[in-house]
Amino acid sequence: MAGVQEARAGGLDDCQGTHRRRRVLVFPLPFQGHINPMLQLADALHARGLAVTVLHTHFNAPDPARRPEFRFVPVPDGVPAELAASGNVIGILDAMNAAMEAEDSAALLDVLASVLADDEQAPVACMVFDANLIAVPRAAAAVGVKTLVLRTTTAACFGVSMAYPMLHQKGYLPPQELPPLRVRDLFYSSWSDQEKMRNLLARAIEAVNDSSGLVINTFDALEPAELERIREELHIPMVLAPGPLHKLSSKSTGSSLLDEDYDSIKWLDMQAPESVLYVSFGSLASLDANEFLEVAWGLETSGHPFLWVVRPDSVRGLDRPGFPNGFEAAIEGRGKVIRWAPQQEVLAHRAVGGFWTHNGWNSTLESISEGIPMICRPQFADQMMNTRYVEKTWGVGFELEGELERGKIEKAIRKLMKEREGAEMRERAKELKKNVADCLRTGGSSQIAIDKLVQHILCL
Repeated sequence: MAGVQEARAGGLDDCQGTHRRRRVLVFPLPFQGHINPMLQLADALHARGLAVTVLHTHFNAPDPARRPEFRFVPVPDGVPAELAASGNVIGILDAMNAAMEAEDSAALLDVLASVLADDEQAPVACMVFDANLIAVPRAAAAVGVKTLVLRTTTAACFGVSMAYPMLHQKGYLPPQELPPLRVRDLFYSSWSDQEKMRNLLARAIEAVNDSSGLVINTFDALEPAELERIREELHIPMVLAPGPLHKLSSKSTGSSLLDEDYDSIKWLDMQAPESVLYVSFGSLASLDANEFLEVAWGLETSGHPFLWVVRPDSVRGLDRPGFPNGFEAAIEGRGKVIRWAPQQEVLAHRAVGGFWTHNGWNSTLESISEGIPMICRPQFADQMMNTRYVEKTWGVGFELEGELERGKIEKAIRKLMKEREGAEMRERAKELKKNVADCLRTGGSSQIAIDKLVQHILCL
């Protein structure tokens, strides 16, 4: 299969002679961890001469003012307000796909037809869509638009998705077939309909197989074996790994759905190098009230400087979490609590020496890119897999397992920030940072991948 891809890639230069401005449609899944890499990929394509139109749902719609060079077109999503407020990711995803596929609704088809008919815009070359939007391929085929799929997870996670039908057919999940993963590392949500989950995974793989190519937000040096396996097993023209996508985007303005607190950067400016533990569990993960209490006192008793992101919905069942009595006075001058951080800038800051994370892939990849070791506390989806790779394959972090308890938290922080084992993880993380720099330089694997992607798009 690799030979087929190389042969096709070799002929892409033939398209350059007929180069004219073309338009790419991008359609991200409307969650923070999916919007960011899609728009970062769009930035990279736009920087190489392609026009960009962003299709987006009304639910968690991105702000067009942050990217005035793009055109933004809304697509009806069919997500009721009560479902949107519930945080049930699988339920929201199912509702969106059902609405776009409903026989009595031509919402997505109508939007695509309107975009294609707009003579004032550059002609459409293809659509890049998030792999979880399984309703897209049918609509795109109906209007004659070629598709490319973006996977916002690791290559390893996609490899597991490819294996799920086999695992389900056998009736068990043999981890020996997916090293270094264990059964507990495979994505599972106890509150989700498992039949819907299996259907989503199967159709997501089908969408990739029916596409003109797959883009994965990773890089060759990080997951060489996983990428090779995917390239061998998929029968599609191209599998590319141009990540980390946030490093390919030249935009200083992000795509955060929450307001970023830049005072945190000023606070970090006053801290010693590699002294601060950054704590953030992403845009969706949450804690129960007792866990929140233990995290607060664990950070306080550690005696270590920290920057802690506490969203208004960080504690399940509460609109706004409250800190325990005496906590804010105890951390004054040493700890800072904010609602949301400009995470890429925080992780790149000289003062940050560790990251306590939920291990969503964006957060994990951003941490790797800056050479920051991790305390891992995964909750759902691909986070368990990411944690396993962070700990056992790359050796740049460790999982904080079991119940959250302040004594365990204090020990974990000390291990990462002060002890020899944490220092060794930090050195390995810095080596990965060098690998990232290598893939991003001129002639590096990620630069080559994004250039091949542009050529491929021009040939579609």
